[in-house]
Amino acid sequence: MLTQSVESYLAVRRACGFQLKSDGSLLRRFAIFSESRDKHHVCSETAIEWAGLAKSVFQRARRLHQVIRFARYLRAEDQSHELPPPIFVSKRHLRPSPYIFSQEDIRRLVQAASQSGCPSLRLLTYSTLFALLACTGLRVSEAIRLRYEDITPDGLLIRCTKFRKNRLVPLHETAQAGLERYLQIRRPYAPFDDHVFISLRRKPLRVSDVETAFRTAVHRIGLPRGPGMPRPTPHSLRHTFAVRALATCPDGRDHIAKHMLALSTYLGHSKVSDTYWYLEATPDLMINIAERFENFFMGEPS
Repeated sequence: MLTQSVESYLAVRRACGFQLKSDGSLLRRFAIFSESRDKHHVCSETAIEWAGLAKSVFQRARRLHQVIRFARYLRAEDQSHELPPPIFVSKRHLRPSPYIFSQEDIRRLVQAASQSGCPSLRLLTYSTLFALLACTGLRVSEAIRLRYEDITPDGLLIRCTKFRKNRLVPLHETAQAGLERYLQIRRPYAPFDDHVFISLRRKPLRVSDVETAFRTAVHRIGLPRGPGMPRPTPHSLRHTFAVRALATCPDGRDHIAKHMLALSTYLGHSKVSDTYWYLEATPDLMINIAERFENFFMGEPS
């Protein structure tokens, strides 16, 4: 039965550290679809039919990619499983251009967050959170999971991140001071919860809470928005941190490679290619790269 094979496949991959929440759901649906057509082995025709039910080409490619990987696993022991061709081309999704904040926009955003609504701990919570995201490049999910014990003299301990790895994020002394000022007010508010950031309900913040507060602050400072323009989101603060860090990259092939590897590790990327993506996604950085290449080609000092 394909359903049993899916569960076996997911168990093996999860034992290797993969979570596979959405991918697991997709494969279970494929197994049900196949068995409804009395197909108990992976069949190329059935896989392509099922993948083709998705709305977009990207979603179709993603579905078929998961089935192809699943089929490779099964064929190691049973050659009767077919290996579907990747007819929907690559499953690679074009990432939207990141919104990059200026230093002045970040200052205004943090200030707006401290003024949006009635005076309360909420204002200090979001202004501190946005400032922390801007100066550390943390993911929103990582920041809202922080607990008291994660604040160490050496920085923030980010536990079980996106790829189940811990990492230490250094904090500048000004960021440490700002976080401590917030905690002096926050600790008495919900003394039995040790999450750093909490809502007025005295519970840990949710991602939706952060997104709502962010939209309010963005609207308040009047950031330019419109069709075809990058959209500012809380994750834009992480994008901005990464781009600013890349802008300080030293010259020299060896220096650049070490800088990229260090930044990739700091950000918690699973692949260094995720860090290199910022080079092609940010016009200012692409202009710098083009200028340096032109200087190199012309034999001029960069």
